[in-house]
Amino acid sequence: MPRPSSQKPTAASKQGQGKRGAKRRQPAERPVAQFHEWEEPDSFDEALRLHLKRFNETSLLLHRAIIRPDETFHTDTLKGWSRGKRLPRNVASLDVLARIEARYGLPSDYFKAKLPHPGRAPADHGVRGIAPAEQRRLSWHLPDDFAQRSRKERAEILEWVRTVIVSGSTEYRRYQADAAKLRYGLRFPSLTGRKPQGRPAPIQGQDEDGEALPGTSLSRTAKEAPPRLTGELAELIRFKSSTLTDIGFHRNGVWNDETIQQKVEHLGLLFGAMHAGPDDAVAGLGVPAGQLTLALLVFPRTWDWYIQWREARRGFFTRWEVDMLRLGAALTRKRTGWLRQMPELAMRLLPIEGLLSAADVEAARQDWDTACDRLHAHAVARAKEIERVARVHRDPFEPILPVLEADSPVGEYRKIADEVLRLAPDPDRYPRAAAEAARAFLLIRLGLHLGLRQKNLRQLMVCPRDRLPRSERQLEALKRGEIRWSERDHGWEVVIPANAFKNAGSSFFDGRPFRLVLPDLGGLHRHIDEFIRRHRPVLLGTIADPGTFFVKTTKVTSRTAEYDQNTFYEAWRLVIQRYGIFNPYTQRGVIKGLLPHGPHNIRDVLATHILKQTGSYERASYAIQDTPDMVAKHYGRFLPQDKSALAAQILNQVWLAA
Repeated sequence: MPRPSSQKPTAASKQGQGKRGAKRRQPAERPVAQFHEWEEPDSFDEALRLHLKRFNETSLLLHRAIIRPDETFHTDTLKGWSRGKRLPRNVASLDVLARIEARYGLPSDYFKAKLPHPGRAPADHGVRGIAPAEQRRLSWHLPDDFAQRSRKERAEILEWVRTVIVSGSTEYRRYQADAAKLRYGLRFPSLTGRKPQGRPAPIQGQDEDGEALPGTSLSRTAKEAPPRLTGELAELIRFKSSTLTDIGFHRNGVWNDETIQQKVEHLGLLFGAMHAGPDDAVAGLGVPAGQLTLALLVFPRTWDWYIQWREARRGFFTRWEVDMLRLGAALTRKRTGWLRQMPELAMRLLPIEGLLSAADVEAARQDWDTACDRLHAHAVARAKEIERVARVHRDPFEPILPVLEADSPVGEYRKIADEVLRLAPDPDRYPRAAAEAARAFLLIRLGLHLGLRQKNLRQLMVCPRDRLPRSERQLEALKRGEIRWSERDHGWEVVIPANAFKNAGSSFFDGRPFRLVLPDLGGLHRHIDEFIRRHRPVLLGTIADPGTFFVKTTKVTSRTAEYDQNTFYEAWRLVIQRYGIFNPYTQRGVIKGLLPHGPHNIRDVLATHILKQTGSYERASYAIQDTPDMVAKHYGRFLPQDKSALAAQILNQVWLAA
């Protein structure tokens, strides 16, 4: 047997032998399609496999053709896409999709439209100098090629998004954004039931008992109110909300939960302004926390300082100051005013430099009734003076002007719901995102069909088909409505007792409940069924069911799934920001010129639509459960040209008939 040669192969022999195996296939610069007719697939991975086959390429060959040597995009990613195991998620992946579309001669965004979550915002925009939380909020509104644009363009886009979409570009929204930077109001968590933000910080300048500490500065952030002031306000709330008054006390009217929340917030702002330091950015009065008491409200100087302080911040007076003065007048009204019936509060008064002298305090202690009479007369007179010069800071129609100016305001607003459906994700792959989209769709649709105030819509209870609906008496006790299946009408109906409405005494109700069978238009009944059966449990997670139709997206740390006034407003506003406002940089959104707004504007849309169609304030009032006078005063935007056009339609019939 011959021994193998020990002689090493030369370089020439190596070149002659070459590399073993098949020669590596190189991608064509311009691939040629093998066929030109096909059945269009629905899913992203099927579409990618189809066009790989159409151009006789593999994912590896495609990777060699479109990925540059200096890029880190892995071949396994393309392979995972074609097998349906992965999906494009970030900006870099979407750029690769655009290259594939260009290579295969496909329309722009061909593959993106087939993703199971077409409305999902791409990640990793690479916005520098912005916190991650804000980047997540902004990512929805930034174009896919944001990182590739010039610095000037990026700055322009960010400014537009922050001004128009995030904050709203109205004068009032700009004022609100500036005012929110200095949180000065006192908080009353034990009275409002709202969870304190973070660890409750004591007011600077007070000890554990709420007494003033010498030589301490005042904070510019909102703080919890001192215990004594909280106790006084709790007594006022009990007086105004209990079923029966205490023996010896008299009152006029009762506060409901919404009124309590409002009064607590407004009084928190008043006392927060008084507590803030004069050298602070808030430019308050600097009253030590230990001296804050509701008894200060019997002095005209307190009210004059506060309303003038607010006027200096805003630049003019509004109805807000009028309402606050009327609250002061009500608290000191003869026989029924709570402050008038609490003379013992005078013992808590102390002189305040620049506001109250020792003589003022002593006079109030000696004759509390006279002090209350003086404040009552002063508040009534001041309210009339301010009402004469008060300006409207917030134009309620401004955010929705493009809708109200359309020939069909309801049809224009309905586009938002259609856009939500168009971008809704696959519920099997993205159950939570699909549930949120279903909720957003029904928010708009039910708002357009019902015309309810925010409170009645968010407190609407739900009764599944297999449950027995609540009786009218039960709903009256809850002061809430219910959406239920009606076997008689074969549709979903909404029933709301009259006492659940803000204007329960209106002639519209006449003591009878509101009832409306929802029309099965655009598959509305099917969407309601799916939301109750499939999507609502996903939103609830492991949190207890509050029984309301609309529920929040819960987390492990959530205390409740029920919306409150603020969270419901933000939920509606988010829907408008994502689906309603047309973004020229991303081409998302359906209404040009629309601005962020809350659920109350839906009533303006409905009233204006009916006014444009019929010219009848009475019919418009039916759509929003109110009176013609209220529609004419607050809701309908019925301009002279709209009235003339409606009249012309009738008059023109004479010539058309001739």
